[in-house]
Amino acid sequence: MQHLTLVVPQGQINLSSIVGTYKVFSRANQYCESMGKPPVFKIQLAGFSTKVELYDGLFTINPTPIHQIKKTDFVIIPSISKDYNNSLKLNTKLIEWIAHQHQNGAEIASICTGAFLLAATGLVDGKICSTHWIAGEAFKKLYPQVQLATDKLITDESGIYTNGGAFSFLNLLLYLVEKKYDRQTAIYCSKVFQIDINRSQQSPFTIFEGQKDHSDELIKKTQQLIENNLQDKISFEKVAEELAISRRNFDRRFIKATGNTPVEYLQRVKVEAAKKQFETGMKNVNEVMFDVGYTDVKAFREVFRKITGLSPLEYRQKYNKELAYHS
Repeated sequence: MQHLTLVVPQGQINLSSIVGTYKVFSRANQYCESMGKPPVFKIQLAGFSTKVELYDGLFTINPTPIHQIKKTDFVIIPSISKDYNNSLKLNTKLIEWIAHQHQNGAEIASICTGAFLLAATGLVDGKICSTHWIAGEAFKKLYPQVQLATDKLITDESGIYTNGGAFSFLNLLLYLVEKKYDRQTAIYCSKVFQIDINRSQQSPFTIFEGQKDHSDELIKKTQQLIENNLQDKISFEKVAEELAISRRNFDRRFIKATGNTPVEYLQRVKVEAAKKQFETGMKNVNEVMFDVGYTDVKAFREVFRKITGLSPLEYRQKYNKELAYHS
């Protein structure tokens, strides 16, 4: 039997990511035993504190002292609070322990914002990593050397696994159950916990909020211009000329400030506006397409799918309130 360590970091953590992980792997073990097979994992909660209080003492976790675990086969890091810098300071010893276990052959998985602790180990430097899309900007500032992919629900690279946000960690757990147990056990857990087994993206859930957490006033002015003129065809050559800078320098500053090229930013703003119309209105795809400044159906469909993971029609059918009510 292999050993699975569900670490309990210091500070505020997401209780559901701990309880959910424990329950899914425990049920997978039970199912194995019911089928006459030995359980795959011995599951153990461990941390540097033997008592962790959450939500002002409403819940208490009593982990095993982590120094008692000399070697483990799998480490799972739960989601942490949004005070990332404080969490990193509180968990320096845990971060070192995780890195040491990986050096000894352990695989590592992070849930949602647990990716901040994982990235602090250096294990995902130069690798693809996911976290909740809402934490993406903070993550990129702390770990620019990591290839952040907030569109991905699950990443799997060289024995290191990460996932997107909130309750999507359940999809990562099913993925791991299928990998470490078998497909049959994953399907069983999917049915018991009522989790969609084949979800792979968090793109449809992303809300684009404009990337304005920077101090470049010239670029903020351009962002406002884009957002206020969705139906117009914007020439960034002319924009740069009006701002009295070269196009090359304009692009460089825009990317530095927002993380996107001007064209990518324009596309994301247009798609976000289209998403809102699909969610709340009854206009068809062509009407929405024209409203956000597209005239080519193929181009609109390709950009929309690239950003959301769904076609415009699929998104409308899935998230429109009226259509959902009448279906």
